Amino acid sequence: MNIGVFLLIEPFASVEVQLQRARQMGFRHADITDTNAGGSMLGSAGFSPTVSLDENPFEVRRLFEKYGMTPLTVCAHAALLEPSNPGKYGTAEIMKAVKFAAAIGIKDVVTTDTDPRSDWARNLTYQQSVFVIAEKLYTPVQMAADYGVRILLEPHGPITDSIKGLQDVFEMLGNPDALGVNLDTGNSWLGGADPVEMARVFKDKIHHIHWKDLGKEWQAKRGTEYGCGFSTIALGDGVIDIKGVCEVLKDADIESSTLEIVGSEDILKKSVKYLRANGL
Repeated sequence: MNIGVFLLIEPFASVEVQLQRARQMGFRHADITDTNAGGSMLGSAGFSPTVSLDENPFEVRRLFEKYGMTPLTVCAHAALLEPSNPGKYGTAEIMKAVKFAAAIGIKDVVTTDTDPRSDWARNLTYQQSVFVIAEKLYTPVQMAADYGVRILLEPHGPITDSIKGLQDVFEMLGNPDALGVNLDTGNSWLGGADPVEMARVFKDKIHHIHWKDLGKEWQAKRGTEYGCGFSTIALGDGVIDIKGVCEVLKDADIESSTLEIVGSEDILKKSVKYLRANGL
């Protein structure tokens, strides 16, 4: 399994700087970590590692190649529970991400529901939430199949943080091959799920993994928060059963994963060593 890194190694730095640092640390793979629907002022100024979905994707690939890096996924984290709005990252941006990924041979586009931000979203029933997510994904998933790309749902919200929520979205969309799971060990645990059980249930649908462990200070927040961004500790140093997830998935057909960890080079290298020692 290829183990990559998120391109958020240096604060307020461009994609190119992040790639340079990742390569210096010995990594050869990374996600396209942040994407935007048009031009980004901070991105243009070199203060943010964001990629425009209106950019020529081949230029982005050439930038990765300049530093001997390979892009693993395109991150297209959306707000799928919110009412449709051109100002919200949603269906249109996911469709752009599918085309972008397909153009340069990236297999997976990662998206999610995210915690509800508006009163409208917070007042949705469970069934309404499943419907809203599935409706927003219906056309992107069809497009992904046509382009030979997969859309992966990541645990990062009230529906995707649960096994049943993911299952019900899959079922409403007809369980298409172009829809899979990006298992996030930290987010799923924080949202109240068991990452080991989630790995078992979706073993054949998991095509990418975001690895993070969390310290005991997070235990009181479990089941009350959706998504924690990044971990600041090495894998194996926290309370999540990362070893159990490795045991379930070590013989699965998963080509790539990403360390969703911020911290020193030592923490990142220790995490890679931990995964290798556990069969990945």
